[in-house]
Amino acid sequence: MISKSLLYKNIQINYYDSGKGNTLIFLHGFLENGKMWKYYMDHFATKYRVISMDLLGHGGTGCLGYIHSMEDMADAVHAVISHLKLKRVTLIGHSMGGYVSLAFAELYPDHVKRIILINSTARADSPERVQNRDRAIDLIKKNAPMFITMAINNLFADHIRPQYEQEINHTREEALKTATQGVIAALEGMKTRIDREVLLHFAPYSIAFILGKSDPVMPYQDTIDQTLGTKAEVITLEGGHMLHIEQKEALKQHLSELVKI
Repeated sequence: MISKSLLYKNIQINYYDSGKGNTLIFLHGFLENGKMWKYYMDHFATKYRVISMDLLGHGGTGCLGYIHSMEDMADAVHAVISHLKLKRVTLIGHSMGGYVSLAFAELYPDHVKRIILINSTARADSPERVQNRDRAIDLIKKNAPMFITMAINNLFADHIRPQYEQEINHTREEALKTATQGVIAALEGMKTRIDREVLLHFAPYSIAFILGKSDPVMPYQDTIDQTLGTKAEVITLEGGHMLHIEQKEALKQHLSELVKI
């Protein structure tokens, strides 16, 4: 993957761009970066224009401040879209990337063709989750590598880890490259994000969820509950929070079907 960049508010935004056709924008999760989508970009670039980017404070993209709200991150996505003169796009967001996708859709609805949320939610953090984020921030300030190592391990169920040891090690190595300020700013932004369930009911574009039934991070039933009575499509896969690793082929197939609609 050959990276490109643009200057935005005196920082560099790093992104990847390949293929031609209708545009798919892949947005990574917390402690990840745009390279996590390489397998999917290689596949979809044969039929679509495919873009992935490093969100604020992740990968090769700089930090703007102590807090990176989901709206801040969405504005950075919009900067890439404007730079490339794109119109309507399909947003595919994993976990935090899903929060950013929904924030983008609220801010820039005319640019949205559809949204696909992988292991994500439209709900704000629960009080318990807010407390967990505060504890995480305290730990990062004391020992960021320890926190990152624990956080990556916790994304995979115990019985899964031996099977994906190589992929987990790679994910951890990439995560450890994340600047401490970027880690804290993302946690602060996720902690304070607003509930966007209303979009599931009234959005003028399609929304689909792809969920892992055994997700240790996003409670499966909680996400199912928020889609009841909405037009949002729900696809359930066996697996946890990292479906792009645990269910690579199945995820690719479902994404292929969804982006055709």
